[in-house]
Amino acid sequence: QVQLVESGGGLVQPGESLILSCGDSRLAFSRNQMNWYRQAPGKERELVASITPTGRVTHYADSVKGRFTISRDNAKSTVYLQMDSLKPEDTAMYYCNTPGLAYVDSWGQGTQVTVSS
Repeated sequence: QVQLVESGGGLVQPGESLILSCGDSRLAFSRNQMNWYRQAPGKERELVASITPTGRVTHYADSVKGRFTISRDNAKSTVYLQMDSLKPEDTAMYYCNTPGLAYVDSWGQGTQVTVSS
């Protein structure tokens, strides 16, 4: 069973950067669109960024556009989320997933990002 594992979260100050990583070698990684989601306390999970299987096309939520960059390394079965100019409102649990696994509500543990001075 595929179990995506996220890492790289932490506590940072506003304006700082973090890079998140996620992958699972058991996944047919190179065939899947990969998405990053986040869920803040008391809020619904939201799609933050997505990247097509070849990495040629990316999409971002308006709230992170220009600050976050999604990328992937298919040889390593890993997707990344570079987060720059972090704001307190970026504080959330971050998850990566494929659209298919998200549809059946199968999620990893996530990685916590806290932005606070």
